[in-house]
Amino acid sequence: MNNHIARRNLLGGAAIMAGGLALGRGARGEVTLPKSPLPISIVDAAGVLTLLQPAFENYAKAKPNLVSKITFTRAAQPELPSKIKAQQDAHQVDIDLILGGYDGLTGGFEQKLWLEILPTYASFLPNPNEIYLDGALQIQGLAQGQGMCISYSPYGPLLEYMPDKVKNVPGTAEELLAWARQNNNRFMYSRPANSGPGRTLLTGLPYILGDANPKDPLKGWDKTWSYLAEIGNYIEYYPSGTAATMKEFGEGSRDIVPVSLGFDILPRALGTVPKEARTTTLKGFHWTSDGLFAFIPKGVPDQKLAVLFDMLSFILTPRQQAYTYDSGYNFPGPAVKGATLDLAPQESQKIIQEFGRPEYADLIRNNPQELPLPPQSMVAAFRIWDERVGSKK
Repeated sequence: MNNHIARRNLLGGAAIMAGGLALGRGARGEVTLPKSPLPISIVDAAGVLTLLQPAFENYAKAKPNLVSKITFTRAAQPELPSKIKAQQDAHQVDIDLILGGYDGLTGGFEQKLWLEILPTYASFLPNPNEIYLDGALQIQGLAQGQGMCISYSPYGPLLEYMPDKVKNVPGTAEELLAWARQNNNRFMYSRPANSGPGRTLLTGLPYILGDANPKDPLKGWDKTWSYLAEIGNYIEYYPSGTAATMKEFGEGSRDIVPVSLGFDILPRALGTVPKEARTTTLKGFHWTSDGLFAFIPKGVPDQKLAVLFDMLSFILTPRQQAYTYDSGYNFPGPAVKGATLDLAPQESQKIIQEFGRPEYADLIRNNPQELPLPPQSMVAAFRIWDERVGSKK
């Protein structure tokens, strides 16, 4: 979701990384800092700059001896692999750092587009085992050493509802199905391949329904596919993205929709959804975690690599990570320990205090957190949903 509450950069001065990491010989790789500042090009393929652009700008202010300027651009994730591959084939890589989601990161695995950061350059970066929150450390493992997790959320699936419209709030999957049957076209979710909450509902249902193998959509999701086909009889259509779902919910044409933590907080802060909307979970609920990553195309010069590693080390300090609280977009946001809300800009603190929910701390603490499906399984799940569920509308 690209809309976000505009914020001012309230950090009066850039914080230098506490106990800074010296750049030295890596586990198997070595890079040297440049003798004069270099321009850095950053491409955002997942709205990450919504959260962290001030932190990158703070780095440029703190290290003018290393960075002459940072150029920020945005790109559609599906287009990036072919663009990077073309640059690499021409030996003219002009993108230094990519910010993206798990799908963006894995989109380059098969073609081997990304630089192996860990363990090759481990000594240039903070130790993941020491800095990351437990959930973020699990997400980091998915990067296969080719990226660094820079924002983390337990994510979902949650259900959001309007209390004045939904008097008997469903507490189980069976109760949600019965409610949808009795309230035709008042439940909605977006196509999972184009929607975080839609995807998380899809991948969370196997746990809620007690399917045979929640990690195997091909052979282990019999209950899930049957359930989605049945509840689909009472859904008018599947929007192509989450923004449309939240708009219809906010306007009152739908009464229950799946959301993530961020898609609960941010739309209410923006006024897209009424503040009084509530959230709930279904019996058997497991979180399906999500993360945002920074990764580097192969072909970036060594001197730039030294700067990028130093920059990522800076971005992964608690004070810079506190920017990821933002307006709740990827709530909570920080991937590292110690990035408490009091370190965030005042505007972020105000939004989270007003539109966050006190019960979320216990909900995060007391429910299992699952990793996203592996790339091949996720693609299979999307394909099956399109064929068996989405095509019916």
